[in-house]
Amino acid sequence: MDDLNSPDCTPHSEVRTAAEQAARTSYGRLLALLAASTRDILLAEDALADAFEQAMRSWPVSGIPANPEGWLLSVARNRQRDVLRSAARRTSDPLEAGETVPAPDLSSIDPDAIPDKRLELLFACAHPAIAADIRTPLMLHTVFGFEARAIAEAFRIPPATMAQRLVRAKRRIRATGIPFALPTRADMPERLGFVLEAIYGTYTIDWESLPREASLASESLFLAVTVAALRETEPESWGLAALIALSSARAPARFVEGGFVPFGEQDPSLWDVGLIREGEAYLRRAHSLGQPLGRFQLEAAIQSVHCDRLRTGTTDRDALLRLYRALVAVAPTEGAKAALAAVESGN
Repeated sequence: MDDLNSPDCTPHSEVRTAAEQAARTSYGRLLALLAASTRDILLAEDALADAFEQAMRSWPVSGIPANPEGWLLSVARNRQRDVLRSAARRTSDPLEAGETVPAPDLSSIDPDAIPDKRLELLFACAHPAIAADIRTPLMLHTVFGFEARAIAEAFRIPPATMAQRLVRAKRRIRATGIPFALPTRADMPERLGFVLEAIYGTYTIDWESLPREASLASESLFLAVTVAALRETEPESWGLAALIALSSARAPARFVEGGFVPFGEQDPSLWDVGLIREGEAYLRRAHSLGQPLGRFQLEAAIQSVHCDRLRTGTTDRDALLRLYRALVAVAPTEGAKAALAAVESGN
């Protein structure tokens, strides 16, 4: 048995950190790639879980690979082949004696060579054959890697119920052969709202629980901008991109020395000016389309008012009051109502 405490071994703490970072930044990409060819999300999840388990056994001895994501993808793909080949044995002629699954290619792979298939998986999860009430949770779980418990809490239903619904939805994708591809222009409007909700849900579920450097905020912004470019005349897509950019701009001041800092106590000089400019540009793009303001545009406009404190030193409460009243009229969520009440009371 290898001595995992020998000088030649990588400490388990470093291995765990590398594996967690790979899961955090690449889980959705890897799962989308694995599921694209088989349309079997459950098999892809199992294969990826096996790859992470193998990493925890192998990396302490062999060292953390130069490209952990490429290593995990290669191992998971071989696991998929193993399972599918095993299934083939039960339904067809036996394989020739001595034939084995090819060994994983553990050479360094350029991360940029791994294509981003998450959008296709997002739109597949929003297919009309999937029940409407599970489409956004399914995206949060499969593409962004949130546990069923966290999703259940966000949707205020029992975790066991959410877990059962997620499994049924994945089986539905496999059974009906839902394609992993961007929908046609005619089909996209029906699915777009669910995709936008999932991208925003990723940002809102994630931002309080993790330090900025480990957050999925940058991934959420990237996908929001990508969807907006895909649907360039859809103002709510640009509104979501603006909302995430403007909200993310305040992240450097939101957590200081590990503690949460309320908005009113934040130091605006710590805000990210580049992200503010980016968000304002997306918001102007949304407004230029001349359509009625939707939820994401209104929430982005609210964030814009907050960010303007960096320039003026004050917060325009009259503007906030008008925007929150409009938001409650369009999307009367409990959060929007509470925020409106706070502005009305002067808090």
